[in-house]
Amino acid sequence: MKVAVIGAAGGIGQALALLLKNRLPADSHLALYDIAPVTPGVAADLSHIPTPVSIKGYSGEDPSPALQDADVVLISAGVARKPGMDRSDLFNVNAGIVKSIAEKVAQCCPTACVGVITNPVNTTVAIFAEVMKKAGVYDKTKLFGVTTLDVIRAETFVADLKDKDPRDVRVPVIGGHSGVTILPLLSQVNDIGFSEEEIDALTRRIQNAGTEVVEAKAGAGSATLSMGQAACRFALSLVDALQGKEGVIEYAYVDSGSPHATFFAQPLKLGKQGIETVLDYGILSAYEQNALDGMLEILRSDIQAGVDFIHD
Repeated sequence: MKVAVIGAAGGIGQALALLLKNRLPADSHLALYDIAPVTPGVAADLSHIPTPVSIKGYSGEDPSPALQDADVVLISAGVARKPGMDRSDLFNVNAGIVKSIAEKVAQCCPTACVGVITNPVNTTVAIFAEVMKKAGVYDKTKLFGVTTLDVIRAETFVADLKDKDPRDVRVPVIGGHSGVTILPLLSQVNDIGFSEEEIDALTRRIQNAGTEVVEAKAGAGSATLSMGQAACRFALSLVDALQGKEGVIEYAYVDSGSPHATFFAQPLKLGKQGIETVLDYGILSAYEQNALDGMLEILRSDIQAGVDFIHD
């Protein structure tokens, strides 16, 4: 199994590469790429960790050597959010980066499963899809917006509030991956009850958790370590499913045929070819239904911005 991390010299990329070097199945190959010249050094550094995962780093303008024959591509390349910025402010820079990477994926590994981490995910996944469509190689079962960070934050915050072991807490999170488009389904958390005030406070905290980190880092960056962990969790699940493990369920932002929007985060059963089945997210509470109805215009606008970027 070859896994390529694009943007591997950045904060997310290095954290993700470290976790994957330690946790990918034996005999996997990890290919690291970043435009920064330090990337081969990052790979050399990680190569000293004694695990049965081979690793090689690539730098420069062309990611093709890292992408060639990849089974899974994880894209974290782009600029980070700074205080006062929302994810839409990242659009002008990161949209172009994702477009150029998508063009290379279409050439080098068009059948790879791709996890897009680069923000704004609501928009960059649509950009990636449109590039693959133009190249005639789009497969909606193999393209994922990685929203696992919203899930692990929800699990952590619920566990903290209710004094539970976070490893025992599961919180479904649907919708998108920014602000009000992030919708935790607290009504579906097993064996834990919430007051109306707790539901509202938790929902808002999960939606604004990225800003919490940006402000705490005081201009020095955004969420990198937790995003690395989230992307690793998703990637390992995907690799397990590609290698034949049964019953692998993850949440991701995908082209699911949802009536809500072209792309929508919801539960997926993963399989040997990527998405095996899009699962129903269940019955919503009145609070959740109201939140869903209120965010759809924003989500659809985010998606359309990605489509327009490619076609205008």
